[in-house]
Amino acid sequence: MKKILLVDDDIELTGMLARYLRREQFEVELAHDGESGVRMALQGGHALVVLDVMMPRLSGMEALRRIRASRRTPVIMLTARGDNVDRIVGLDMGADDYVPKPCTPGELVARIRAVLRRTQPPPDAEPQPLAVDVVEAGLLTMWPGRREATWRGQALPLTGTEFVLLLTLARQAGQLMPKADISLQALGRPLAAYDRRIDVHLSSVRQKLGLRPDGQPWIQSVRGLGYQLLKD
Repeated sequence: MKKILLVDDDIELTGMLARYLRREQFEVELAHDGESGVRMALQGGHALVVLDVMMPRLSGMEALRRIRASRRTPVIMLTARGDNVDRIVGLDMGADDYVPKPCTPGELVARIRAVLRRTQPPPDAEPQPLAVDVVEAGLLTMWPGRREATWRGQALPLTGTEFVLLLTLARQAGQLMPKADISLQALGRPLAAYDRRIDVHLSSVRQKLGLRPDGQPWIQSVRGLGYQLLKD
C-alpha cells in the first residue's frame, strides 16, 4: 500500500478524504498544520504529499519550500478554486500538481494516481538493458528507470514532474515539440486550454540548466507552438 501524507487544517475534510483513500487501498497519515506536515514529510516513507495552501502556523507554500529543500517526494497542492496565483507559485516552487478546493474524493484520488504513474516506475517493472535505459542529449544524461539525471556531469535535482517533462524533450532533443504532444507523452493527459503547468515546470528546469554560452536558455520556447531542448 502506498502511503499518502494529507496536510490540511480542515479536520472534517481530511477525515472524509482519508476514509476514501483507505478504501482505495492507500495508507494515510494526517497532519493539521504546516509545521507538523513538514516534520512528517521529512521523515520519509511517503509516496506522495497532499498540502493545503492556507494553514495555520506555517503556510502550504512555506511547507512546500522546506520539503523541496531536501525531498523529491511528489506534492499535490490544494488551492482555492480560481486562485491562479497560488497555483502558479506552487508549481514554480516544485509542486507536481494542484487540485482546486472544494474537491471530491474521487477527483483527488484520480490526481494522486496520475502523479504517481508519471513520477514513479511501476513496482513490477523489469530492468531494461543499459543501452535502452540511458537517454543522452548533449550535456544531459538521464536514467529513466532510476529517475536520476546529470547535467555537465553533476547531479541534476528535479521534481518528478520536471523529470518526466525534461525526459520527453531529451528523447526528441533538437526538435520542436508541440505542447499538446508534451502533455500527452509526459503527463498522460490532453492539454487543457489556459493550462500553464508545463510552462511553469519547464521554467524551473531552465533555471536549473543555466544559460548557453550565447546567453540563451537550453530549452527554447516558440510562442504558440512548443518547446525544444538544444543539444549543443
